Amino acid sequence: MKKRKLGQHFLYDGAILGDIVAAADVSPDDVVVEIGPGTGSLTEKLIDRAKKVIAIELDVSLYERLKGRFRGVSNLELVHADALRYDYGAVGTFKVVANIPYYITTPLIFRLFAERETLTGMTLMVQKELAERIASPPGRKSYGVLSIMSQLVSVPEIKFIVSRELFRPPPEVDSAVIGFKMLREERVRVADEKLFIAIVRTAFSMRRKTLSNNLKGFNAGVGDILNAIGINPARRPETLSIDEFARIANALA
Repeated sequence: MKKRKLGQHFLYDGAILGDIVAAADVSPDDVVVEIGPGTGSLTEKLIDRAKKVIAIELDVSLYERLKGRFRGVSNLELVHADALRYDYGAVGTFKVVANIPYYITTPLIFRLFAERETLTGMTLMVQKELAERIASPPGRKSYGVLSIMSQLVSVPEIKFIVSRELFRPPPEVDSAVIGFKMLREERVRVADEKLFIAIVRTAFSMRRKTLSNNLKGFNAGVGDILNAIGINPARRPETLSIDEFARIANALA
């Protein structure tokens, strides 16, 4: 029985699995971390291309099943662990290729961003709506905190859409494969990264309000500060670029 509480929707289509590996540009020199390998369909494709695959599975029954299926495979390391708590620092340089369980998608992406010094890229299958939010440019309803934080440290690109009908059991929504090319340096320079993040989160906490209304808790004179750096205080947060948020953060710092 599939454990829906763990977001387990398994993809068995060989062509799509091959497309995921191709989109990730996996080479014989790569160490690949796969999160949530499930029954091992994608794992099988990865071990044929990568130098080494580290497959992290939380479900103990699936972990035991994977051990049986891949017994004797020298370039596969199976790990029974929570991917949110795994020590990626011990891996060295790596890339991630995974069909991420829905229920941990956003926290896991942020967890992996924290490893960007050794993480070269990610190719993830996620909910289509989430992929659209990640890759969204300013000015769209889908643009928000996740868009900015993703685009601050990477170049995200939606590779292709995967129909819900290709999964067993089928989820309620379509999925998308999205690639992240990690940047060596953050896209913009900020004096205080924690302040930058707090400003972005606060700005989007009430999307219908103006920028000055949302940010007045940081400084009572925020309207004058915004005017001074050439940003209209009456603008809505979804219209601002990452660079403009950085200018605000640096001015308030």
